[in-house]
Amino acid sequence: MPQQQALAALHEQIRACRKCQQAGYWIAPGPVVHGVHTAPIMTIGQAPGPTEAVVKRPFNAGSGKRLFEWLGEAGFDEAEFRVKMYMTAVTKCYPGRSAGGHGDRVPGKEEQALCRPWLDREMALVNPRLIIPIGRLAIALFFEAKLPLEKIIGTQSEQNGRIVVPLPHPSGASTWHQMPAHRALVKKAIRLIAKQRKLLGM
Repeated sequence: MPQQQALAALHEQIRACRKCQQAGYWIAPGPVVHGVHTAPIMTIGQAPGPTEAVVKRPFNAGSGKRLFEWLGEAGFDEAEFRVKMYMTAVTKCYPGRSAGGHGDRVPGKEEQALCRPWLDREMALVNPRLIIPIGRLAIALFFEAKLPLEKIIGTQSEQNGRIVVPLPHPSGASTWHQMPAHRALVKKAIRLIAKQRKLLGM
């Protein structure tokens, strides 16, 4: 099966998935995933937010605005990026608000495990050359989970022939990226992404 058809079939399977709901977790069913099989870059977020769950568009709200400000500094146009790149998440459905009402609920380990085969198949089919994990949950897929973000943001690693450059979560609910010292690390990460963009011939 050609790669394009294989990815289209995978998207159908992902969008029909209700594994977490069947396991008893509260989610807003209707997985959110978007991208093309030719994408040289893949972003991986934590999970869709409430507006993403409705419009089925990754990083659609305020966090998306901040993310694309960062990517814009690296030389990317948002509209073009959304058309040509691949945007997915550790878990594909909106998990609801956190118990304290501040931000969204972080998907649990079992939810992550239920959704992980989809992400593995996405990475295998798309085979991106640059992966940008966004936020602690996605970053932990590629970096030691116990390391503080201060030791991770502004660095890159090579894994399975792919370059991985992490970014903090751009949500307004997070204060990490708003601290002056941390903003400097985000700027460093942006420069690393810009360098990879040039190496990819963009």
